[in-house]
Amino acid sequence: MVATCAGAQENRIRLIMRGDDMGVAHAANEACIKAYREGIVRSVEMIVPGQWFLEAAKMCDENPGLDVGVHLCLTSEWEVCKWRPLTGGKSIVDGDGYFWPMTSRLLDARPKIEEVEAELRAQIEMARKHIKNVTHVSAHMGTPLATAELRKLAQRLAEEYKLGLECPAAKSAGAFGRDAKTPEAKEAALLGILEKLGPGLYVFIEHPGLDVGEMRAMGHKGYEDVAADRDGVTKAFTSEKVKEVIKRRGIALISYAQAQGR
Repeated sequence: MVATCAGAQENRIRLIMRGDDMGVAHAANEACIKAYREGIVRSVEMIVPGQWFLEAAKMCDENPGLDVGVHLCLTSEWEVCKWRPLTGGKSIVDGDGYFWPMTSRLLDARPKIEEVEAELRAQIEMARKHIKNVTHVSAHMGTPLATAELRKLAQRLAEEYKLGLECPAAKSAGAFGRDAKTPEAKEAALLGILEKLGPGLYVFIEHPGLDVGEMRAMGHKGYEDVAADRDGVTKAFTSEKVKEVIKRRGIALISYAQAQGR
């Protein structure tokens, strides 16, 4: 049976703080680890085909308390920073051999389900080869769960490898919002979210990063301020004010593994 998230302890506020997209940049790796060591992140999602996967894997093993998910990846969204599949499936890549940038482009290409399966299986196995604490799988940009056929495949693979698939019992804690463009605004937004949470199991998902040259080169039309935006995420996730609210309200920061009862 695939691991599921338990819904017990509903009289408490339990919160999975999740940092996405380790493996795609050195700065993303550093930021996710910083958000764990100095902040409130308890689970990170790993893009295995990312250029910096091996460093990310090493960092995760150096922090054994960090919960790791395989961020099943079939898309590569940035304009000049791309990644390719681990396998040779021709139906899941563009004319240059990179993953398509968006879910719709991949679906329009009518990918062969056997090639999708081979790729997702390779990602899971590569992660398990290099990372000790892999507990679950999740969907980068939602793509591996975008159709009934893809969702069925992801569920089958999660069950086969005895991993959780996301956490359906967890409610979204919310998001920063479009107006939270500065680190200060992100901190204020997160403080507001934490103050309003009632008893239950929640998940908050964001992308830690650093405002450095490497990440300033990443982006696409409509999202050009990636480095500054994700640096703000890291600052909010390591904010002393945020940690004080969590302590005062008795919010239990937990991992996917803990939510699954592992």
